[in-house]
Amino acid sequence: MSEWIRVCLFSDIAPLGSRIAASSQGDIAIFRSADDQVFALRDKCPHRGGPLSQGIVHGDTVTCPLHGWKLGLKDGQAVAPDKGCARRFAVKIEAEAVWLQLT
Repeated sequence: MSEWIRVCLFSDIAPLGSRIAASSQGDIAIFRSADDQVFALRDKCPHRGGPLSQGIVHGDTVTCPLHGWKLGLKDGQAVAPDKGCARRFAVKIEAEAVWLQLT
């Protein structure tokens, strides 16, 4: 069974910014790209557990603030030559609100 939870208003996330949603599965980082796409990843870099929500968003990637690993926002995969993955969560925008799917 999947559950959608309302996280915030779309306008609460600055372009190239992020918000954190606390869940029983750990913190989830909600990112907004420069072209207003929204993505959600577990807020933990697969390298050393750095907080991705504090990283730099550029294009459709985020750079971990600890050691510079880049992860794709669409799939959570580390960009080569790095290897690893941050769990991705479905996210949608309805009536100006950002919704996150927890399964």
